[in-house]
Amino acid sequence: MAHVDAVVTGAGGFIGGHLTRALLAEGRSVRAVDRKPPQEWYQFHPAAENLVRDVSIRESCAEVLDGGATEVYHLAADMGGMGFIESNKAACMLSVLSSTHMLLAARDCGVGRYFYSSSACVYAAEKQTDAAVLPLREEDAYPAMPEDGYGWEKLFSERMARHFREDYGLATRAARYHNVYGPHGTWDGGREKAPAAACRKVATAVLTGADTIEIWGDGEQTRSFTYVDDCVTGTLRLTRSEVTEPLNIGSDQLVTINQLYSLVEEIAGVELKHHHIRGPLGVRGRNSDNTRIVKELDWAPSVPLRTGLERTYRWVYDQVKARRDGRPHQH
Repeated sequence: MAHVDAVVTGAGGFIGGHLTRALLAEGRSVRAVDRKPPQEWYQFHPAAENLVRDVSIRESCAEVLDGGATEVYHLAADMGGMGFIESNKAACMLSVLSSTHMLLAARDCGVGRYFYSSSACVYAAEKQTDAAVLPLREEDAYPAMPEDGYGWEKLFSERMARHFREDYGLATRAARYHNVYGPHGTWDGGREKAPAAACRKVATAVLTGADTIEIWGDGEQTRSFTYVDDCVTGTLRLTRSEVTEPLNIGSDQLVTINQLYSLVEEIAGVELKHHHIRGPLGVRGRNSDNTRIVKELDWAPSVPLRTGLERTYRWVYDQVKARRDGRPHQH
């Protein structure tokens, strides 16, 4: 294959689709890779070289990097929201195959820059036991006790990327994403994250006339949510920087889950009753400390939660309505 400016794995996924769009808008040549058939990609960009390959297989990684690439963005992983990762720990850890094989291929194919998408799930659970959580600093990942399954794979793989830089000279970069949300992503089926789930439940209530929605737990657990445009901008800035240690890419606007749902209701123009039920909750509180990213990149995520949720709700509402009307929609 010919040399390309950028290779994006997991390009059929949520963040991968937005990242591919951004790279194409820069005028870059992009090889977009996903194991799903193109009709199942969240965004399909004809201007990219679109390949269906499973990068958990070493030979596939060598193939997609054949000819070399200036930048590689490795986003492919088996993951989802808390409901998925708490009940699929082994499946999440098997993403180590694609993480390992892509690093080996990047080393052997002379890649310029290699980006690895890590997660805030690498942070020690003992630092996230209170809803009024202290923002998580990058150094808080050690001593290590990450989220079981998914978090361990992410921490191991970002550490492996570090050693590939140290031992083989591969210019690796890693970001710890904090709860990325936005349109053109998973909004149902069990893999969706809290913002998309909230938008779906509220949109369904609006369309059906229901007056009650369900929320896992007491709703007082806290999170910060990062709009996908900020995630993409931060990813590109970090990859092209000289920052070699992992950085948080996350909003520092902390809200409770109850506040998240109320904000979506406000956007939709409804006021609903909340029925709290048992369900997977994850840590009690999580927020991003952006001190280091501001220092290193002179930038931090800035899209307000309400702004991002307005865009996300409009998109999710359209998907819910299309499904109810029997029209094509995004799964």
